[in-house]
Amino acid sequence: MTQCKITVLKKLFHQDLAQEYCLKETSACSVFEVGQEYIAKYSMKEPDNFPCSGAWSDISKLVFVLMQGGSFGPSTWGWMKDDKTMISCCSDGVRPVIFKIELIK
Repeated sequence: MTQCKITVLKKLFHQDLAQEYCLKETSACSVFEVGQEYIAKYSMKEPDNFPCSGAWSDISKLVFVLMQGGSFGPSTWGWMKDDKTMISCCSDGVRPVIFKIELIK
């Protein structure tokens, strides 16, 4: 069965943007921790215990591409070193979380 492993690589926080644009004091994302892993068993279904539907919405299209046989690597786009991996992030511009999405069998 083809699946995707989603790993939290980094959590960033842009203090300058938070101070200028956020209504209240904030910090880096509190729902993810670096190193957490989630398994997407189905291309259109959020993994069990995935804590942020917004982040899933942002990365789910990439999970879908990989699980349907697509690639972002040398054999197609030439973007990633590996055909089975993609690096992406959620769309929170103040406190983005960076994910590694990799096809596993």
